[in-house]
Amino acid sequence: MSQTVIALGAHVFDVQVRPVEGIPEGQGAALVDQIRFGPAGTAAGTALILAKLGAAVRTAGAVGTDPIGDLLLSMLAGHGVDTSLVLRRDDTQTSASVLPIRPDGSRPAFHVLGANVAYGPDDAPHTQIARATHLHMGAPELMGGEAAAKILARARAAGVVTSADLLVSGDSGLFDWIALALPYLDYLLPNEDQVLGLTGAATLEDGARRFLAEGVGCVAVTRGARGALVVTKDDVIEIPAFAVDVVDTTGCGDAFSAGFLRGLGLGRGLRECGVLGCAAAALVAQGLGSDHGDFDLVTADVFATTAAILECH
Repeated sequence: MSQTVIALGAHVFDVQVRPVEGIPEGQGAALVDQIRFGPAGTAAGTALILAKLGAAVRTAGAVGTDPIGDLLLSMLAGHGVDTSLVLRRDDTQTSASVLPIRPDGSRPAFHVLGANVAYGPDDAPHTQIARATHLHMGAPELMGGEAAAKILARARAAGVVTSADLLVSGDSGLFDWIALALPYLDYLLPNEDQVLGLTGAATLEDGARRFLAEGVGCVAVTRGARGALVVTKDDVIEIPAFAVDVVDTTGCGDAFSAGFLRGLGLGRGLRECGVLGCAAAALVAQGLGSDHGDFDLVTADVFATTAAILECH
């Protein structure tokens, strides 16, 4: 089945440092094993993995006219992502993060929002979106629900499948900020902390159903080492994570989104989509950065059928 995706929203340039157990005092220095950089963000990172999995992908959003933006776009293009819809801003820098990776793979972040917050409905390539099969919106909260709804509603009216992932951590005040966009989403792909934080729900399923009540068609929630939970009006599907040696969790959520959406484009069922999402996340987690791993759809499918799984608790 042919799948053409436009991933619209957050484009981030990540610099990763590992392992980091603390920041040296004063002007002290610490030796580390690895420093690298790469494309990331809930639009760009998802697009990169979608391209690896065989989808035709374009990204839309904004970056600066700085060298960071040049490098970010060139690296995306190197992975087969069409960046011709990305706008260049000369009044703000490209969004970027510095990620000190702890020995267990977790990472705090130092982040600049940059050009990502300068993008809105008037910038969106509506004609090109209408020609795609999927629109994935990365971080609709950066423009707000009202603005995001203007883009998503036009896509839905054109028969385009819509999805979104969130960038910021869960905060109860954010739910109302994005609420107007929710009725236009076929799929929402947040993480567990975001669902619980946004909704204030006592359980993850209850939190997912809060989004369903606002009009979202399906909520697929990542749960780290506990895999994913896919919730629709009629079904609750638990999908275990794969057992791998985790190096860095950067980009694992974006990889899950990419795998899940690629499964949809291939006509797979929701459970199989979740399995492909978890497989893509596991492959990315074994190295540094959102772009880690030389894999394709066949590799991911073989991994999903042969790798050990972690028990859900």
